Amino acid sequence: MSKYNSVMLIDDNEIDNLINQKMVEAAGLSKYIYTHTGAKSAIEFLKNIEQLDDNIVSNVLPDIIFLDIDMPLMDGFQFLEEFNKLKDSTKEKCKIVMLTSSINPQDVSKSKKYDAVKKYLNKPLSQESLTDLSL
Repeated sequence: MSKYNSVMLIDDNEIDNLINQKMVEAAGLSKYIYTHTGAKSAIEFLKNIEQLDDNIVSNVLPDIIFLDIDMPLMDGFQFLEEFNKLKDSTKEKCKIVMLTSSINPQDVSKSKKYDAVKKYLNKPLSQESLTDLSL
């Protein structure tokens, strides 16, 4: 049985998304996996879900969002700024895990300024990091 109903992967690199999706599937972490290759489309997706009936919203909103930092058009931190404008119920349900290849200590400390960010992991996801995932 899956630990979570749904997770979302946001990464401009389709191969990273595919690898991470396979890892989430192998770990049995989630029943549904949404993938977005852009933060802009992901935030639009969340905004659209918020317009739906409350019962649907709680079933469709991802429990965990794995978010890349370095992306074109809208990076991970710009996504977080937009995410903070969403409804409180959305922000409470969606826990964000920064998933990045960045080893920049400034990125780590900057991500800690956002309440929604619960963890900071390095790419790619591993079975170990998913097993240890407690949010």
